[in-house]
Amino acid sequence: MLTTDIFLATLIYAVMGIVIFIVSFVLVDLLTPGKLWAEIIERKNMAVALLAGAVAIGISNIIAAVMHG
Repeated sequence: MLTTDIFLATLIYAVMGIVIFIVSFVLVDLLTPGKLWAEIIERKNMAVALLAGAVAIGISNIIAAVMHG
């Protein structure tokens, strides 16, 4: 049964995961030469888009593994 404690814990973990993902993705954007989003949107660079997608999946997997235990 879903209790308030379980719901709040799930909500807190979800928010923490989203915040950690955003911070780490911004950090990757700062560490790579150029701006990722400008390169993807303005110049339509498919290679950079694939890199950004792979980084996003990798970061998500790491966050999920850490939170799962």
